[in-house]
Amino acid sequence: MSGATSGIGLASAQRAIQEGAFVYFTARNTEALAQTQALLGQQSHGIQCDHASVHQQQSMVSYLQHSAAHLDAVFLNAGNVHHEAFGQWDEQKFDEVFNTNIKGPFFLLQSLLPLLNPGCSVVLCGSTSIHIALPQSSVYAASKIALRSLVKTLSRELLSQQIRFNLLSPGPTQTPGLDKIASDESTKLKLRAEIEQLVPLNRMADSSEIADAFIYLASAESRFVIGTELLIDGGVANL
Repeated sequence: MSGATSGIGLASAQRAIQEGAFVYFTARNTEALAQTQALLGQQSHGIQCDHASVHQQQSMVSYLQHSAAHLDAVFLNAGNVHHEAFGQWDEQKFDEVFNTNIKGPFFLLQSLLPLLNPGCSVVLCGSTSIHIALPQSSVYAASKIALRSLVKTLSRELLSQQIRFNLLSPGPTQTPGLDKIASDESTKLKLRAEIEQLVPLNRMADSSEIADAFIYLASAESRFVIGTELLIDGGVANL
């Protein structure tokens, strides 16, 4: 499980452990990694990894191989949520988003393939942003819609290996990621109010609600679900 030290990733790791799973999780920051390890306990193992770096991902996979790990489910949740006005994007910012959100997952899955058990469920974290035209989301939404294509093509290509790929697309969710978009507390409160107005249910999701959806997609209960997208967005994309 990537990006598991806060928000959706942390809630999903906690739910997986409650269901009896042993969870390998990753984080870029070593301090956050240690704090999450203490929180999740012995039914988990944290590995430092920046998922924008293919080299670091390969080192992580080598560690899993040496540990004789075999995976029944994978949640690629790490993401770069940077938003910017169209005229303010530069090549470096663009690459940072795409390296984390699509290049990283693509090459990580390629490296993990020998470790995936038959029947493995791979869940990629998308976004409702791919269905709506939010200002300043051009690059972020483009990176996430690429994942939507990836779950379809890989589901077909790896069908004979009995590996399922699905996209879990959260709507507005109350996570620390909001702090990365808003520069100060007043801006954050204004942004939260604007976001909530977009949601037919008039609220943001709690991370645990997204985690519940991940557990469904990761489990055998969804064994007939493949190559599709599950929207957990309070009706944003459909109402």
